[in-house]
Amino acid sequence: MPKKSIAHSELSASTLRHFRVIFNSVKSHFQSIEKHAGIGGASIWALSIIQQSKVVTIKKLASEMDIQQSTASNLVKGLLTLEYVSIEKDTVDRRISNLTITEAGKKILKRAPGPFSGVLPSAISQLDEQTLIELNKNLARLVKRISADTKSQAIPLANLFKKDA
Repeated sequence: MPKKSIAHSELSASTLRHFRVIFNSVKSHFQSIEKHAGIGGASIWALSIIQQSKVVTIKKLASEMDIQQSTASNLVKGLLTLEYVSIEKDTVDRRISNLTITEAGKKILKRAPGPFSGVLPSAISQLDEQTLIELNKNLARLVKRISADTKSQAIPLANLFKKDA
C-alpha cells in the first residue's frame, strides 16, 4: 500500500472530525427531545407527521419516515399505549386504519424541540439537488468501503442513538 501524503492524512482527519460533529449533533438533538418531551425522537417525528396530515395510515407514516412498515407499526403501538394517538377504521374501506393525534400527543409535541424529523434529515432536505447527488454518490462509496450492513438503512436515526440499541 502506497504511503499517504501529509495533506491526505490531514484531509482524512478533518473529514473524520466532520463526522464526529454530525454524530454528536444528532445525538444531542435526540437527547434534548427525550429530556423535554419524555419520548424518543422517532416517536416525536411520527407524532408530527400524524398531526400535519388529515389522514394517516401506518403505511403512509412508514413512507413519510422512510422506514419499514413493521417499524412504523411498532412506533404506533407505543404511541397508542401512551394515548398520544388514536386509531379508527376508515369509514369507506374498513380494512384501513387511520391515525389521529390526541390532545395529549399535541401537548408532548409542543414540548419537543424541533426540527421534529431530526437535525440531520432537516439539514439534508435543505441541500440543493447537485449537492445531494454528489453527497449520495460519495457516501455510497464510503458505505461500500467499510462493508457496512445496509439493513440499518431503514432504522430511524433516533433509534440508532438509544442507549439500549
